[in-house]
Amino acid sequence: MVNETLAGEARERDVLDGVRPDALTRVPADAPWAAALRERVGAGRAAELAALVRHLAALSSPRPTQKWRRTCLDLVAAAKADELVAATLRNLAEGEALCTRDHGAHTAWIGGDYHYHYVVHSNDTDLARGSVWAAALTGGPEAVRHLGALALRVSGAERGVIEDLKLSGAAINALADTGAPASLEELWRLQAKIKHRALRKQLDTALTTAAEKQGITPQQLVERSVPRHGLGEGSSLVRELGDHRIRIEIEDATTVRLTFTRPDGTISRTAPAAVKDGFPEELKELKAYAKELRGTLASERARVEGLLSSDRVWPYDEWCRHYRDHPVTGVLVRGLIWEFRDGTGAWRAAAPGAGPEDGTAAHVRLWHPIRAESDEVRAWRERLMTDRLRQPFKQAFREIYLLTPAEERTRLYSNRFAAHIVHYQQLYALFKVRGWQSNYLGSHDGGYDGTARAEFGDGAWRALFHHEPASDDFRYSPDHAATDQVRFERRHGRQWREAPLDEVPAPVFSEAMRDVDLFVGVTSIAADAQWTDRGEDRYTDYWRTATFGALTATAEIRREALERIVPRLTKLADRCAFGGRFLVVRGDLATYKIHLGSANILMEPDDAYLCIVPAARSPRTGGQVFLPFEDERLSLILSKALMLAADTKITDATIRRQIERGAR
Repeated sequence: MVNETLAGEARERDVLDGVRPDALTRVPADAPWAAALRERVGAGRAAELAALVRHLAALSSPRPTQKWRRTCLDLVAAAKADELVAATLRNLAEGEALCTRDHGAHTAWIGGDYHYHYVVHSNDTDLARGSVWAAALTGGPEAVRHLGALALRVSGAERGVIEDLKLSGAAINALADTGAPASLEELWRLQAKIKHRALRKQLDTALTTAAEKQGITPQQLVERSVPRHGLGEGSSLVRELGDHRIRIEIEDATTVRLTFTRPDGTISRTAPAAVKDGFPEELKELKAYAKELRGTLASERARVEGLLSSDRVWPYDEWCRHYRDHPVTGVLVRGLIWEFRDGTGAWRAAAPGAGPEDGTAAHVRLWHPIRAESDEVRAWRERLMTDRLRQPFKQAFREIYLLTPAEERTRLYSNRFAAHIVHYQQLYALFKVRGWQSNYLGSHDGGYDGTARAEFGDGAWRALFHHEPASDDFRYSPDHAATDQVRFERRHGRQWREAPLDEVPAPVFSEAMRDVDLFVGVTSIAADAQWTDRGEDRYTDYWRTATFGALTATAEIRREALERIVPRLTKLADRCAFGGRFLVVRGDLATYKIHLGSANILMEPDDAYLCIVPAARSPRTGGQVFLPFEDERLSLILSKALMLAADTKITDATIRRQIERGAR
């Protein structure tokens, strides 16, 4: 210990020797994040502070060397700057941003009148990055919180300031370096929110590094880092504000409910005036807490759904601890079908909310219909309908995509979803929702070839969905895109290598193709009921072919669900039948065929097109109709069927004219 102290003093003398106080000119004069540094400039210990600033500004890499870290600790101690670097990190994470109107652009390559806000000027990036690491090395739990906030703030995932990848990356790396449980939770939150491709790679590396330190896999680290949010029994949190009791509860897989109980016992979903006026700050904090809890719930739902593409198997005790008994993840787990393996090696599936038959099991895995027999899948679907169980995401009713003979012949790629015309902006937004990374199509260099990528199978496989502008008739970015091939790659270390389709594991192939089917089904112009009324001839032939074309796997599942739902509905049971691709509805004025893919309508006998544009609000299906999974197109088909079955009650003049014209 004495030798280490002497060595530290020697390093400090070496650094201080020859350092002039004018090194403090490195501190920006008007940046809010550097306010604490500026205040210390005239407060004594100028040489020590100058040495520290010079050292911080010398960090020009994402991660400092061990020598840099040791010297940093010595200089922080010499300048008594623990609170100083902590305040600097806090200002970076939460302080006022700079505005281009007052301070100019943050970098020379941005010109003109482009108005935006930023945290750090590019000239000061190294000093800010060094300050981040100094705070991480010397700070405690508060540093972890601010590191996470800074990483998210400048990642581009939130509005307010322009992205700063160097600064965000520094905060991510510093979080991983601490290894503290709180930092792992912050990394989990960042992984759920940050979408930038480069930062995602850094997060993956950070999680891998942190996992290696604990001797576990990155996947285990992620599932063990899911925030519990202090939730108690029933996945809820209760707080008393005066005479009122506030309860925040995870109600189901998609809902976090905030309720207020008055002194007389009445319950309200809106804050009473006594709470609003008497406890405004506390109420604000509780609402922020509920918002964060909703984010965790949504992220966990996406993560658990992603497990369907993997072959993960958990020891039973580990699964109970990190899944079944977790106050957030457990809400999702109890709505899913799981398989339990006993000592004999046999797998047995258990109903949602149930455990192994004998109360014990050696291992657990998430049930996927691709591994089950057809009779078992049908039985589970019927049980969900009978018991009115709505799962957190499609599982029993999940689509299955198997390799086709055509794909066996093409070997390296699938054309199953090629040659569709889609609304491009909608497609690009849906990529982000489903966690796919894609370049943006446009008139810029490289903007005429699009490739969307997503990882499956715990990151061992990657799917690539190719697309391009549907025409060259655009100025900045296209309104429509044309879809192309789907290919797969296997991870080899840090590299990706193309793989034949028949080598892709069945769950990986099915889950990737399911996403692509979703992209095409949702964004195709075939689903646009008004396309032919736009007065354009572009893509009309495609629209006519696709809007009433063969059913995809998603539409087939929709048909199976409707075959179970319709007989249970008094208003539809004796007026509906299924014919090929259509739900046939017998009204009093005409007979209608609703396509199970696009939800567009033809009228018998001559297949005249009936245009019904859905309202802006969510389609209504009669209030009490139970749907086993969330599917906007399914709801739309049911709402149209209910309306057309009672076509004499339709009051919309446009729809009535079309029906009367078609019936003649």
